[in-house]
Amino acid sequence: MKNGVMDPTSHVSQSPIDPSVDGANNAPHVIHVVIVDDHSLVREGTTELLNQEPDFHVVGLAGTGEEGLEMIERLSPDVALVDVNLPGMSGVEMAREVLAGHPEMKILILSAYDDYAYVTEALDVGVAGYMLKTATGKELVDAIRAVFDGVFVLDKTVSARLARHWRRDEGDHSPIELLTRRETEVLDLLAKGMSNKQVAASLQLGLRTVEGHVSNILAKLGVNSRTEAVLQAIGSRMASRYDQGETKHPH
Repeated sequence: MKNGVMDPTSHVSQSPIDPSVDGANNAPHVIHVVIVDDHSLVREGTTELLNQEPDFHVVGLAGTGEEGLEMIERLSPDVALVDVNLPGMSGVEMAREVLAGHPEMKILILSAYDDYAYVTEALDVGVAGYMLKTATGKELVDAIRAVFDGVFVLDKTVSARLARHWRRDEGDHSPIELLTRRETEVLDLLAKGMSNKQVAASLQLGLRTVEGHVSNILAKLGVNSRTEAVLQAIGSRMASRYDQGETKHPH
């Protein structure tokens, strides 16, 4: 995990237990999942995958955004796994409706689309992560565990696309370099999904001070939202990592 953003290929340890045993020492919470996807094969295959894990329980399946909205309201799952492209109400519209009333809900987008516009629109709504349907079963399982634990998740392919985007547009210098140490600390915490109030508590700063730092960050990076700032930071740092790798391995 880098700066609060999980690499879904990394290992997330879980102790295998019988989730039906109440009060088991160090027993992880059983993660209740709702799957919203208009393809029955995807719903059934994902259900089979997740129910093989001792700490997962798929509690509901929906084929439309409207059905998903009703099901999430009724069942209050820990994590909702939602496709972007749904008939009628889209996955992003559904997520917006859910999060307006239940901001604590963890919604993980599982999409076939990796375009910057799709990712930005979803994250602006406040979803907990964005994964692609090309992910492996292990990557998806790890991602669901991560968002349940409060970690923002971005698919490795999307991260790589962001890195290429920022390397191409910014050249040798990234506006990230214009940030002060404190602004960088604030941005790191924003990337972990923290609100301004949570950032203030973490850094022991006043809320107005944090709001000022956020405004400065947006201005220096030339973006209009926290989401765009976080995405730019991810892309810039991924590009830096790739550049270092190219230096070590020029061939």
